[in-house]
Amino acid sequence: MALDTPNGTRGARQPGRSRIEQRGNRWMVDRIRRRGAKDDRQVVLVTIGKRTGRERMNPVRSFAEAGGSRLIVASANGAARNPSWYYNMAANPERVRIEFAGQRIEVTPWQLHGDERATAWRRITTEAPGFAKYEKLTDREMPVIRLTPRESSR
Repeated sequence: MALDTPNGTRGARQPGRSRIEQRGNRWMVDRIRRRGAKDDRQVVLVTIGKRTGRERMNPVRSFAEAGGSRLIVASANGAARNPSWYYNMAANPERVRIEFAGQRIEVTPWQLHGDERATAWRRITTEAPGFAKYEKLTDREMPVIRLTPRESSR
């Protein structure tokens, strides 16, 4: 898997820095893990820290695909830098999973490029226009990642 999108030079403030945001993320992670989201579009992305080796959990918006795969976007709300989970995923792609509504699904991440990314990006920005707004805030191309369930977790 090639997670190879470089950081940009401009963008919004990197999310998750304040204690209030961190507390809110923990609350959302707990809620999604137990009950799921109202529309099942949010999942908890679990990665292993690149430097720490510890589990890291992040609530992310996902877009369902045929066959149980889901798309996620490393948007960081339009920040200049890719989110930390992107680098954690690149360092430990074999230890990525998603969780929601009591389910734990081991997944294989794959970054989309070229026409495949363009097609997915059109769908994502149609379903969730906020991502198009994030795109205008930064000069980096936001990575689109496909999470495909591994056979052992189906």
